[in-house]
Amino acid sequence: MTADATLDVVGIGNALVDVISHETDEFIEEHGLVKSAMTLVDDARAEELYAAMGPGIELSGGSAANTIAGVASFGGRAAYMGRVFDDQLGAVFAHDLRAQGVLFENKPATEGPPTGRCLIVVTPDAHRTMNTCLGASAFFGPDDVDPELVRSAQVTFLEGYLFDRPESMEAYWFASGHAHDAGRKVALTLSDLFCVERHRDEFLPLVRDRVDILFANEAEACALWGCDEVGAAVERARAEVSVACITMSEKGSVVVAGPNTWEIPAHPTEVVDTTGAGDLYAAGFLYGYTQGRPLPECGRLGALAAAEVISHIGARPQVPLSSLVT
Repeated sequence: MTADATLDVVGIGNALVDVISHETDEFIEEHGLVKSAMTLVDDARAEELYAAMGPGIELSGGSAANTIAGVASFGGRAAYMGRVFDDQLGAVFAHDLRAQGVLFENKPATEGPPTGRCLIVVTPDAHRTMNTCLGASAFFGPDDVDPELVRSAQVTFLEGYLFDRPESMEAYWFASGHAHDAGRKVALTLSDLFCVERHRDEFLPLVRDRVDILFANEAEACALWGCDEVGAAVERARAEVSVACITMSEKGSVVVAGPNTWEIPAHPTEVVDTTGAGDLYAAGFLYGYTQGRPLPECGRLGALAAAEVISHIGARPQVPLSSLVT
């Protein structure tokens, strides 16, 4: 790691406020939702679903923001870049992130759509179905990237969810270029199977040319490389990125680096809500990585953080993750 970095991880992603509600599988069917996936919706559809959902919990969210909050909870030095509107939800998002010790300096937009929100339906099997109205966050572009902030962080962490518009793709190439010019690392989470299926041709060159650390679940990894089973995807990951973490829910995860492969067991816990499991796995791994810990230990920290977040409702830790590290 470069010694003069003033930050451990800076994240870039969709700045959203999560609305979480517990519903039945019949609710999923009645409203035509795609279970366990993230579906993009417009303002009208978001209002329709919000009205149909039962009492919910509103929390500052967004995949990369959850990861960055997790890094800070471990005691890491963290910053975030994302686009919010100058409205109530935008203020809530900024306050929540800063209250967790994260540096967030993007000025809120005064023109365009409102702050984005993610409507999350949690079913009795603890799976989450997300319907996301991206709002202001979708218009994140190169002008929203602070190159000096990127250059000051050991790792720049990018989320696949933000990869839906050309200006956001451009922002990722812009940020990752500054990171590598400064001798830093770039990490990417593929985020969701539908993201990979929509943007596989755009993801592949980014992964090959700019990504040092890749996070994906087994379905996402298989989709990215066109593999029928996870073992083949592991081998492609080994060939194309320096470090890859492939998560497999209750089966744990696999960390791959060059010729080395480590199988990391899932940390035992009672599953209440799987929202944020992948986000917090990345948080634990990146915290360990930026502290110079061995890669298997980084994977174990990822499993520990994921177990904490799935043991309760919500995608951010309820206790300081630093208190769980021995």
